[in-house]
Amino acid sequence: MNMKREWKRKSSAIRNVAFVLLAAALLLLATACGTQKTNEGGATNNAAAGNASNAAAGNNAPGNGATADNAAAGNEAAADNGTAAGNEVAAAGPQATTYPLTVKDVTGTELTFAAAPQRIVTLVPSETEIVYALGAGDAVAAVDNFSNYPKEAADKPKIGDMNADIEKIVSLKPDLILASYSMSSAVVDKLRALKLPVYASDPKTYDAVIEKVKQIGAVLDKANEAAAVAEHMEQVRTQVADTVKDAQKPNVYLEFSPGWTVGKGEFLDELITLAGGTNIATEPNWYEIDPEAVVKANPDEIIYASMTVKEGEKNPILAAIESRPGWNAIKAIKNKQVFEVDQDPLTRVGPRLADGLLEVAKKLHPDLFH
Repeated sequence: MNMKREWKRKSSAIRNVAFVLLAAALLLLATACGTQKTNEGGATNNAAAGNASNAAAGNNAPGNGATADNAAAGNEAAADNGTAAGNEVAAAGPQATTYPLTVKDVTGTELTFAAAPQRIVTLVPSETEIVYALGAGDAVAAVDNFSNYPKEAADKPKIGDMNADIEKIVSLKPDLILASYSMSSAVVDKLRALKLPVYASDPKTYDAVIEKVKQIGAVLDKANEAAAVAEHMEQVRTQVADTVKDAQKPNVYLEFSPGWTVGKGEFLDELITLAGGTNIATEPNWYEIDPEAVVKANPDEIIYASMTVKEGEKNPILAAIESRPGWNAIKAIKNKQVFEVDQDPLTRVGPRLADGLLEVAKKLHPDLFH
């Protein structure tokens, strides 16, 4: 009996050692290959639903359609509603993507990729800019009509505006379509009904945009490039935050399309805060302004987006600001604190949002930036 018990004890010890060695081997294998971390997608926000069809051209923030150039201005934004999920980035830093890779977008739709996509169609300018920033421009098969950056994007085949040419997209046989759900939900739904791989996002914060860049980087096997883009965006935010941290915060009115502003819950509201200002817009999301409410709020500074106009013409946003009854009594106008900022970096939820943040901060606090 004693010999039998001793034999069992030794056998158990041997099994335990074997288990530990196996576990160690698996851990080393996982470290070498890299893993993908899941970031669950969040709820979509169709804040500007009624205006999206008229959104101003070339941006991801919703507009009122008063001009073509403001047309995609966009709530394409949102990411921290959780753009994609399913890409684990190893703690040691970016790794080559391990395929098959399954991700989940902002709508909760799962997509599985057997390899890095080679034929990409982008439905909004911000996604075009992300793909190029990650060094995957050669994989872009077509872009929307308003994708104008980088300049190489302008030479790509076009698939239309928010009312995209479904037939043309199908003919391109894309293995990835990048879209904004809040801007293009109807198109996204049609493409998905045709079993096409659509990854939709809708970031609402600066962090969410950074996360979206990283997630698309994982899908494209461009994690290192995505990490570099993310690091730059984080550095710009830190630079701005450190510069304005002790500055007085002016009350700011922002008009990104004629008669339209943006309030709580959107990335542009956060951008004003990060830049060292206080947004006077009190309603949520994107909305058409009440001119009398702006007069009552009496902002210290007014910021408006640039627009493409014919030579000699005035930006229609500025023309509207200058012609509204009673607005000449607003402090910003009386003190000549009315500033134009470049529309595309300001309203596109991609890598250049960092440029938009820095430009707004310089307008609000010119004495602090040199």
